[in-house]
Amino acid sequence: MKVWIPHAHGLDLLGELPPEARVEVYPGDDDVPSDPGDVEFWVPPFLSDGKSVLPFDRLPELAVVQLLSAGADVWVSRVPDGVLLCDAAGVHTSSTAEWVLTSILASVRDFPRFVRAQVEGRWDYTPTDELAGKRVLVVGAGTIGDGIRRRLEPFDVEVVLAARRARTGVHSVEELPKLLPDADVVVMIVPLTPATEGMVDAEFLARMHDGALLVNAARGPVVRTDALVTELASGRLRAALDVTDPEPLPPGHPLWSVPGLLLTPHVAGSVPGLHRRAYGLVGQQIGRYAAGEQLVNVVADGY
Repeated sequence: MKVWIPHAHGLDLLGELPPEARVEVYPGDDDVPSDPGDVEFWVPPFLSDGKSVLPFDRLPELAVVQLLSAGADVWVSRVPDGVLLCDAAGVHTSSTAEWVLTSILASVRDFPRFVRAQVEGRWDYTPTDELAGKRVLVVGAGTIGDGIRRRLEPFDVEVVLAARRARTGVHSVEELPKLLPDADVVVMIVPLTPATEGMVDAEFLARMHDGALLVNAARGPVVRTDALVTELASGRLRAALDVTDPEPLPPGHPLWSVPGLLLTPHVAGSVPGLHRRAYGLVGQQIGRYAAGEQLVNVVADGY
């Protein structure tokens, strides 16, 4: 049973493996470690777009593609029929939830303003808003959404969850039109699918009240960039983005200079503990596959 992983240090993070598992390192370039024809289990590079790696027709025995990312959008249409696609749900919960909490606090307390003043050497004493007492709407109630909820609740806020299906404690996304006007902060943490692409459009943003904050830790195309730029340029809304459309953001794009925006370059999941958690999952999945057991985190309908 041949397994390809993208990092040499991952070999020490997989844990105990079944004896039949033969693990090789394939970073995703043209320099393959051995014949790809008998690879059964493949872990592509983190945040790979799926275009710069080996074509699937060179992997005829492939049975499993295990991602290191929570999002599977760039792989869903590429993985051939009969090959299981698994994401890394749960691996990025702590890091992404930390980024969301950081971006909310930094935006509400106006840290970007104070950082600019520090760079310019100005003592810019200005009172700020506060997070306490706010209502935060989290759109996406998976493991990361729940992690965001748990981290927000100690800050004396009301957290409202919405997802594609309603359940106890979670609203349906169909209820967003009535939920958005009362939200001080709206956090997007949905996967990118045909149903969520462009979900945050001009109508969605118009329902948010003046001064509200949009936080996107999902995927860039979940938000209509032109619509967001229009709202930010008017000063009516604020935003914090870890992802953009297009991405990477090209020089001269309006998002670089629009007011009211905190922007980071898709770093929410890029932390030291990523590979330890991710390869721990990979090792478990290899064991399940070798034992003929059902794998976890199997992607279905883009989720």
